[in-house]
Amino acid sequence: MARTTFHYVTYIRTTPEKLWSALTEDAAFMKQYWFGVRCESEWRPGSSWKMVHADGSVSDAGEIVEAERPTRLVIRWRHQRNPELAAEGDSLCTMELEPSGSAVKLSIIHTIERDPSKLIAAVSGGWPKIISNLKSLLETGAIVLNDAGKK
Repeated sequence: MARTTFHYVTYIRTTPEKLWSALTEDAAFMKQYWFGVRCESEWRPGSSWKMVHADGSVSDAGEIVEAERPTRLVIRWRHQRNPELAAEGDSLCTMELEPSGSAVKLSIIHTIERDPSKLIAAVSGGWPKIISNLKSLLETGAIVLNDAGKK
């Protein structure tokens, strides 16, 4: 079967524990770098997962496939709002955290079993903005982008 994949790697000057917490547990921190969105889950394999916006709406939902604190997180991810993207079905988002000197290498691999994929095209525009904000917030205490829609 055909597959579409988005792969993003960055290095963040932090610890694996702090990065894991920022990605999963600290909703207030998450909302700062993710343009007001927070992800809700118990962060254990089999638990539900959803992206909740400031107005309470859910844009994406799924379940935690793997959660190996603080090194690996795999989420089964399905878009909810746009019918065309939702019709593509489930995607898989894998986050790997690997210590690298005084930094952590963060790899995000987002895949879907179809080619081409409008969902992967959409997330490939969002992930760099979100992760740039996360990196800046962890390293400097401030985000670099205030609006997800700006190019």
